Amino acid sequence: MASTTPALPAETDLGQLRNQAKDLRRAVQRGKPGAVERTATTGRVDPARFSIRDAQHVIAREHGFARWQDLVSAFGNRQPRERDLHRWFAVELNNALGDLLFDLTPDTPRAEQDRALYQAYAACYHWLEAGTPANHGRGEYSIAQTALAIGRPETAAHHAPRYAELIAEHPDAFSDWDRALATEIRARTAAATGSPDAWELKAQAQSLTDHIADPDAREVVQDRLDRGPWFALEGQPEATDPMD
Repeated sequence: MASTTPALPAETDLGQLRNQAKDLRRAVQRGKPGAVERTATTGRVDPARFSIRDAQHVIAREHGFARWQDLVSAFGNRQPRERDLHRWFAVELNNALGDLLFDLTPDTPRAEQDRALYQAYAACYHWLEAGTPANHGRGEYSIAQTALAIGRPETAAHHAPRYAELIAEHPDAFSDWDRALATEIRARTAAATGSPDAWELKAQAQSLTDHIADPDAREVVQDRLDRGPWFALEGQPEATDPMD
């Protein structure tokens, strides 16, 4: 029986299509000519509410797929089996989550919240099958980060400490920026749950960030530290350093 799966151009990769979706989303939101017309297959579009998932759906339809997930699966079927496939899905799930993360809030529809959180869990699972302790730790970070974004600090509190635990268990497997991020996510979770050590942890995260050797990595971690929400710490003066 002939396959009914649409054929993907050999030169196309999923990263290119993901970038096309980002470009389409920006174009729709900015009202660029022709952008809204491309979304006709999805029905009436409110540019202010046009999400990355909406844009991905349009790109999938343009390539003959009913859903973005079907397009992703088609790429996955190109890959080798077993360990390589686990690694491939882990990378793609992480990348897709990165596209969504900063759009998530506690007001995001529940179905989208669940999808993002389970996506983070799935990525971590695939890293457990095919990755290193560092991949596992970063997966725990993503779960905690996603849980905080959608207003589930109790879930974040379960996963945030695991990153630091894995660093302690496998110190040579991690970078200096892992140590900074592990402390940042513990600080942010502490702030979300009202823990009294939130300020101290945040100060530790800043100190670790200041000492990251690679300037590009330091900039990325600093951006995360500077980005809200910081929950109970927002609008409060920073704690005084006891050494001052």
